[in-house]
Amino acid sequence: MASDGKVHTFDEVSKHNSNKDCWLIISGKVYDVTPFMEDHPGGDEVLLSATGKDATNDFEDVGHSDSAREMMDKYYVGEIDVSTVPLKRSYVPPQQAHYNHDKTPEFIIKILQFLVPLLILGLAFTLVVSEGSVLVCIMLYCCGSGCTQ
Repeated sequence: MASDGKVHTFDEVSKHNSNKDCWLIISGKVYDVTPFMEDHPGGDEVLLSATGKDATNDFEDVGHSDSAREMMDKYYVGEIDVSTVPLKRSYVPPQQAHYNHDKTPEFIIKILQFLVPLLILGLAFTLVVSEGSVLVCIMLYCCGSGCTQ
């Protein structure tokens, strides 16, 4: 291995999170993968996305070959002080608006939004039917036919 096995804190390792300085924590060990950034088959974005956390699951999920695992030895810089690694973050759902048990005002608004246009259409239909002859006369006049009623 390339280093003498120095113990690093999580805060120290997480500062190395750029293209020019990239350290990863995998299986309790710290690796400086900066020289490998351009050669990584998945691209440097994959390595950068694994910084600032324990990347063991990310590494194992990919299913790296034995030769890839052997290659890691030359990037080894020490161990991680596991007491400084934060526990896995638990899922925290986003804040939602307070649930309104009394939906009366919202319900009334929705009913009115539905009923008012129906009322207007009904009133217009009633006027058309009761004043049908006048409406027909106006339409005929507008079309230039004239009205004889």
